[in-house]
Amino acid sequence: MKDSTLGADLSEKSWLTTPADVDAAIARAEQAAKTWGGLTGAQRAEILHRAGDELERRRAELLEIMGHECGKVLEQSDPEVSEAVDFAHYYAESAAALDSVVGATAKPVGLTVVTPPWNFPVAIPSGSTLAALAAGSPVIFKPARQAARCGAVIAEALWAAGVPTEVLQYVRWDGTMGKHLISNPAVERLVLTGSYETAELFRSFRPDLGLLAETSGKNAIIVTPSADLDLAAKDVAYSAFGHAGQKCSAASLVVLVGSVATSKRFRRQLLDAVASYDVGQPWEGASRIGPLIGPADGKLLRALTSLEPGQSWALEPQKLDEDGALWRPGIRDGVKPGSEYHQVEYFGPVLGIMTADSLAEAVRIVNAVDYGLTSGLHSLDETEIQQWMATIQAGNLYVNRGITGAIVQRQPFGGWKASSVGAGAKAGGPNYLVGLTNWVDAPLLGLTGGDAVSTAAREVALALGVPEDERDWLAGALGTDEGAWTAEFGVVRDVTGLVTEQNAFRYQAVPVTIRFEQARLVDLIRVVAAGIRAGSPITLSAASELPAAVAAWLLDFGVNCYVDNAESWAKRVQVMATRGGRIRLLGGDATAVAETASGSVRLAIYAGPVLTAGRVELLTFVREQAVSVTAHRFGTPIRRDLPMLEPSPR
Repeated sequence: MKDSTLGADLSEKSWLTTPADVDAAIARAEQAAKTWGGLTGAQRAEILHRAGDELERRRAELLEIMGHECGKVLEQSDPEVSEAVDFAHYYAESAAALDSVVGATAKPVGLTVVTPPWNFPVAIPSGSTLAALAAGSPVIFKPARQAARCGAVIAEALWAAGVPTEVLQYVRWDGTMGKHLISNPAVERLVLTGSYETAELFRSFRPDLGLLAETSGKNAIIVTPSADLDLAAKDVAYSAFGHAGQKCSAASLVVLVGSVATSKRFRRQLLDAVASYDVGQPWEGASRIGPLIGPADGKLLRALTSLEPGQSWALEPQKLDEDGALWRPGIRDGVKPGSEYHQVEYFGPVLGIMTADSLAEAVRIVNAVDYGLTSGLHSLDETEIQQWMATIQAGNLYVNRGITGAIVQRQPFGGWKASSVGAGAKAGGPNYLVGLTNWVDAPLLGLTGGDAVSTAAREVALALGVPEDERDWLAGALGTDEGAWTAEFGVVRDVTGLVTEQNAFRYQAVPVTIRFEQARLVDLIRVVAAGIRAGSPITLSAASELPAAVAAWLLDFGVNCYVDNAESWAKRVQVMATRGGRIRLLGGDATAVAETASGSVRLAIYAGPVLTAGRVELLTFVREQAVSVTAHRFGTPIRRDLPMLEPSPR
């Protein structure tokens, strides 16, 4: 089969084989940035909408190449093309919205590198690339080695839509050239979808790399005695073995609660569902499960062929070809908390069964994993559903349905904990372009916040004798915070409004450490007030003693304050680099902080200028969660209240 429609000459030119090749690609991007970044968001949106149409037009070609190159069966690949098309149109609208952020002006970054995976060879490369282009950045796009031809067709579609070839550069490289590119400070953002280890490797190249990464997952579905066991069995099977389990969102574990652990009916239904899947090549029409991306080896081969003490095969995997790339799925029983299989992502067609006496115990089992990408619950008990939604630690939650197949805007996608690196905004969600953009302040005068947080912040500024123009700036910023909280961050929204499925998007406050060093006091007041409004547990590290009025205000709102010299601040950063967390820098040197943290991917550093825009500043203090709930029973609608996450904002 020929190399899609990518000409042989252009295919050869795409290789970066020397440092000079890399430097030339960077130079082309930097030159192109002046024109592309100079377009308005609305102008870029026109091109991105055309890109969506071009991707749709090439659907058949993409389906063929995904099957041939990556082993995707049509059941899995066709929705993926639709997702890529959705990304194009959604990010086009998001680009236009960048023009109207109140209190800040978008300033496109100079260069974004996109390094997507092979398991979603069309949707994720398209989404990441389109998002960066929408934000006004030129892109160097390097598809996964196993999906190079899929990436070529994506690039061709975007070029045909009007994206200049200098703005979107399709490249390939060996490991050395990748390091040379990523190490260059011209790369302001790198979008990675891949393993946690790859994220660590990229940060080791450059500690201050602006890395936005969706990494690994070890996902579980909990089934309680109140569940529809037939539906649960179907959803567990599909979530575990779609695309041969090669999804970061796949169900690797099912946790059976109480009597479900001994339910012969559930196990029979689950085994029957899995055994009924036809395993074969993508060009065989009956195939529901295709081949692995390559022969099973390493930890995946171990997961498919060996058991840990106390485990047994409920359904033993079967190798169906000589190479070891085609496998009938397996289900291992007796997985114990703390065992290797409980904790490790294997990325293949094997599911583990765990048991728990109660829902609370099941949640503890799921939350004990380092990752927090997707998680599912099957239960018809409203109390159990509310309990689970309030306590499970994952970015995408699913109730009484499968846990894969997130849809753009309907279920924005991205994880918590070790499943996410960087700012953590969800792909296909309302904040994704914010992290791909630099921002400059656009003061808004004449807008004054009137709630308790705003009033207290203005009073402390007045007590400090802050100049009137700075007090006016602060009042405008506090006013945008109130507006953003009311319209976005303080509400649960279901933008799709479906009758048979509820899709809620909500925010949770997260702990943040603020470092105050060589910055205006009014900046400190403004940022702390944003964190207080979000309900974020705040730790303040100041380079010197604070004025008494500021200290008293912080004490009133429960902010933990410390005076740290350079040495004690470095120690604090090093502890956070191990434990994880977020730092909001007010003054100081972001590169020095990143180097002190040894480029830890557990630490997110927010170092941009302090902005009037609450729509941007509040993002430092919250993380996102998407909840999707089947809202019908045999066609009869069921509506339920989807609550805010705790802690509640103050």
